[in-house]
Amino acid sequence: MKIVLPGGTGQVGALLRRAFVSRGAEVVVLSRRPEVLEPGVRHVLWDGRTLGPWTREFEGADAVVNLAGRTVSCRYTDANLREMMNSRIDSTRVVGAAIAETREPPRVWLQMSTATIYADARSRPDDLAHDEANGIIGGEEPDVPLYWEYSVRIARRWEQAQADSPTPRTRQVALRAAMVMTPDRGGVFDYLSGMARLGVGGAVAGGHQYVSWIHGDDVVRAVEFLLARDDLDGPVNLCAPHPVPQRELMRDLRAAWGSRVAVPATASMARLGAFVLGTDAELLLKSRRVVPGRLLDAGFTFAHPRWRPAAADLASRARELRTPTRSG
Repeated sequence: MKIVLPGGTGQVGALLRRAFVSRGAEVVVLSRRPEVLEPGVRHVLWDGRTLGPWTREFEGADAVVNLAGRTVSCRYTDANLREMMNSRIDSTRVVGAAIAETREPPRVWLQMSTATIYADARSRPDDLAHDEANGIIGGEEPDVPLYWEYSVRIARRWEQAQADSPTPRTRQVALRAAMVMTPDRGGVFDYLSGMARLGVGGAVAGGHQYVSWIHGDDVVRAVEFLLARDDLDGPVNLCAPHPVPQRELMRDLRAAWGSRVAVPATASMARLGAFVLGTDAELLLKSRRVVPGRLLDAGFTFAHPRWRPAAADLASRARELRTPTRSG
């Protein structure tokens, strides 16, 4: 297979690059800056906005998995929110335009999206989790910050940019991804683990808000599943089937690292801490209770469906990555 990964230099891109190369696929990464990647991965420059020589890589490719977009791990200033919006919309539109111009287009286009598209779970009157069929799209919840609505607007326009692309010969799937947990440095698991080890990983604002998550292994397995299933298109929730309240998420993470100290935090403390760390408290305060209805209905089985054993597995792998090897 030949698989093209626009924006494939980040955390999820690393997961997919390693997996596809290990299975003998030809992997091409499109990014704005040249980087040294794994052996077997070709790197091609693009600007994420305009058509160029990179479009030749789409000719005869089996799949495109578009991961491009500015990281959400930043302060949600007006400028950063606009950049989040523009980077996602522009890259999605130009990928669609490139596919539309290809004589032998990819048979499937998986487009990254986000579970943030759904409303804060505490606003649901029926106390149900959001799946693709019955999920409530956010943007009109009472008593939430205005910029949370902007995050939903970004997600909606992101998906609409793919849906509007004229690619009749290419199946489109929108991956509404939850927090992807991997043992790699710099990811959300690494960030939360640091909090747990330092003793500041207690409940935030009571800890009742839900966290939807997915183990990196299951991201790879779900992507491979969706590449193979020609009958699945449209939005697909990319998350484990058992979201957990934030207090339970951190409790099990502390246990995985052997830490017992747990200092709780108010919402104001969370906002201050997020500001110091250069990110935003929405990632901790919004209740994301999302379940993978379509994947489960299609027969997909999760290797890591529950958080406690998943956290133990991830912490074990993280220790191995951080342990220096001895030679001689």
